[in-house]
Amino acid sequence: MLASATQPFVKAELKAALWDMDGTLVDTEPYWIAAERTLVESYGGAWSHEQAMQLVGQSLMHSAGILQKAGVNLEKREIVDSLSAQVIDRLRVEVPWRPGAKELLDELYQSGVRCALVTMSEGPMAREVVANLPKPYFEFLITGDTVSQGKPHPEAYLAAVERLRDTDPALTVDHCVALEDSVPGVASAIASGVVTVGIPHQMALPEDARRATWDTLQGRKVSDLEALVAARASATMPAAAFLGQAN
Repeated sequence: MLASATQPFVKAELKAALWDMDGTLVDTEPYWIAAERTLVESYGGAWSHEQAMQLVGQSLMHSAGILQKAGVNLEKREIVDSLSAQVIDRLRVEVPWRPGAKELLDELYQSGVRCALVTMSEGPMAREVVANLPKPYFEFLITGDTVSQGKPHPEAYLAAVERLRDTDPALTVDHCVALEDSVPGVASAIASGVVTVGIPHQMALPEDARRATWDTLQGRKVSDLEALVAARASATMPAAAFLGQAN
């Protein structure tokens, strides 16, 4: 059973970083939006930016249902496969890394902090992205096709924590920091109990005292994540640091 965020005597130690992919590690949202628009228009429909924003951070099957309502006359599985194929094709031309993401990944790796990818994209796409990294930064991937309930449900993050615990039974949610950009992703991470950082990208994140908020990963260091874990353990985080205003 996972320890709760209020469990006493938790050592303030950063053991793992749990990374969302689309919008956090890589800026693939424009690829997805273009693929959605192409698919909807091929069935005579129209696809607005506002409609596209409804899909950011959601599971692919949930998104497929919205696209069906927009007029795409395909089964959900066919929609997911079509969109994924288009995005993978774009990734093979260029992987658009988010600012600061690779630098932070490398420092985590050099520091011995374990990293896992927790994404609603499916395995083939996640592996395509990871294959473009210079080192084996990610210990494992939790993808949308390996969970029964997508974000904002906490299943994906809970699965990642349990996988980490396989080789470190002392690890708890208090030792893990999730990096997320979307409303569903942040909700998933918070619900799992891990320390959560929101890095808004395509959409604004509502104010929420249960997470930290950073404008970007650019310039962020392992020490910044360690500070969040220490704050969880002590439950005394200065407001400026929590809001990402501290140096």
